[in-house]
Amino acid sequence: MSVPYAPFAGAAPPAAGGPRKLLLAASTGGHLQELVRQAEFLRPSDDSLWVTFASPQADSLLRGRRVLHVPYVRPRDYRGIARTIGRIRSLLRTEHFDAAVSTGAGIALAVLPVARMRRIPATYIESVCRVDGPSMTGRVLQRLRAADLRTQHPSWAGARWRPQPSILATFERRERALPDRPLRVFVTLGTIEGYRFDALVDAVLATGLAGTDTTWQVGFTDRDDLPGTVHRHLAPEEFDRVAREADVVVTHAGVGTLLGMLELGIHPLMAVRRSGRGEHVDDHQRQIADLVTDLGIAHAVEADELDADAMLDAARYEIIDREDSLEASVVGQGA
Repeated sequence: MSVPYAPFAGAAPPAAGGPRKLLLAASTGGHLQELVRQAEFLRPSDDSLWVTFASPQADSLLRGRRVLHVPYVRPRDYRGIARTIGRIRSLLRTEHFDAAVSTGAGIALAVLPVARMRRIPATYIESVCRVDGPSMTGRVLQRLRAADLRTQHPSWAGARWRPQPSILATFERRERALPDRPLRVFVTLGTIEGYRFDALVDAVLATGLAGTDTTWQVGFTDRDDLPGTVHRHLAPEEFDRVAREADVVVTHAGVGTLLGMLELGIHPLMAVRRSGRGEHVDDHQRQIADLVTDLGIAHAVEADELDADAMLDAARYEIIDREDSLEASVVGQGA
């Protein structure tokens, strides 16, 4: 279990180069998954505080850490951002932090400007999925000059955006043998609220590979025509078990799901959500698909390109992590 927020006063400044008391803020999903992995080299102290939404994923990732839950902020939900700003102002009136760090999305707009106004060094690390330039959150923070800005893609680093090592840099794939039986399939569509992904479900059904051994986590894509076992949401431990036991995992091209799969040693088959079909707020998943294809760490396709051959190709590989931790400069100092 995570540790519910309680004021923690009187913390001494950290020793040079030692752990620091950080305010770590991220929306659930890929943003939180990225921040947890970035925290491997941020060196947060035990009294650091994580700010996110209540969810099974957050409970699992932040077990044993101090957590402040704030109400869910939908994409481009400016009223929700305003509500969260009030919570952060109250927090920072009673507790001091050495730095604030966020990987987005809307929650970054609530936390980092308030931290900067209170003279707390603030850093925004843009998501690894933003290959060509910053997200809407990143652009707003840039205009506000509300944080030190980092990108995981040196190709668009510059005067305002400094390079940050990619959280995907340590993963690589290796070949493995296919099973001598029908593939055991796990289909997971992510849990983003209000967005269906029927195009992916229809494509998987059309392959003929889905059967009684198939497990589905459908999120908001509720269906009554699916063979196998169907869940709306799986608990994190059960999700990991089902993913490990599958021969191929088919999912949307979300960075949170991607990181979870890679850390489990799974080479996923990822299909792109498209805003034109009402499947996401924008088309940034195309950038993720291109990135993982270039890196060779996942098989990525458009939903209407997913077929039996693509599923077999994804099943032929597994993922290994070449390093236990990332090596990088510490962010949030002198921002």
